[in-house]
Amino acid sequence: MHSINCENFRDRPEPAASVLYVVGTPIGNLSDLSPRAKLILSKVSFIACEDTRRAQILLKSFEAKTPLISFHKHNTKSRIPKLLEHLQSGESLALISDAGLPGISDPGEELVSEIKNKGYEVICIPGPCAAIAALVSSGLPSKRFCFEGFLPTKTKERKKAIEAISKEERTTVIYESPHRIMNLLEDLSNSCGEDRPLQLARELTKRYEQTLGSNIGEVLKYLKEHKIKGEFTIVLGGLSKQPVIEKDKTELLIEINSLISQGTSKSEAIKKVSEENNYSRRVLYSLLHEQSG
Repeated sequence: MHSINCENFRDRPEPAASVLYVVGTPIGNLSDLSPRAKLILSKVSFIACEDTRRAQILLKSFEAKTPLISFHKHNTKSRIPKLLEHLQSGESLALISDAGLPGISDPGEELVSEIKNKGYEVICIPGPCAAIAALVSSGLPSKRFCFEGFLPTKTKERKKAIEAISKEERTTVIYESPHRIMNLLEDLSNSCGEDRPLQLARELTKRYEQTLGSNIGEVLKYLKEHKIKGEFTIVLGGLSKQPVIEKDKTELLIEINSLISQGTSKSEAIKKVSEENNYSRRVLYSLLHEQSG
């Protein structure tokens, strides 16, 4: 198994040869770029990025002139072998997305996987992430949560994903584009109910940063009355567990006898009542025996 010697790593200058650095970049506010991220991006041999024009703007903000290589969802397969060649020749690479941490809802995941499979080091330089920023500021439970990213666009797959999300007990984080946000909220309203807790965040860390709502219905109402733009991050509360109302033995017996009087066999009646009330069949048989005795 490939591992890093931590003692040597501490003394090793960065960027190191034949290493891929996955670098978190600002999601809006350029001041969020860390000093370490600036150092790496200034000194690596090449930077693989989604959009070279956006990357140039970022580099210009701290006067870096590192060569750029475009790397996006349309050229992933052809680019990965070429990026591997750079590592094989002893060069260092940085991977950045248009905003946030690479590998989250972008093709960076495939590059990291392939490079690790070839035995090269991958080091993450932590930075902003819209999903985490929205989650921790939402006030919704964050101890356990699910990240869905952008949902499928095809109707069948999208419907299946929303149905699964509606039954999820953990907080769920979803990304959505401006032209689909209303459809998503309406779908969530239909599957989860308008009262399900939800907070909508947009333009995180930017000048017009905004968080909206306490539930689905409230956010839907606001968006119908106001036209707002930006990339959206939705934080949806999980499905609340309904309290189990335990029935006493008399009520259970009444249900069993009612089913039997309607023509249901004793075994089927007990099976049905057992499943509906999460109650032991053996105990129910015993109750029925005591009643007849």
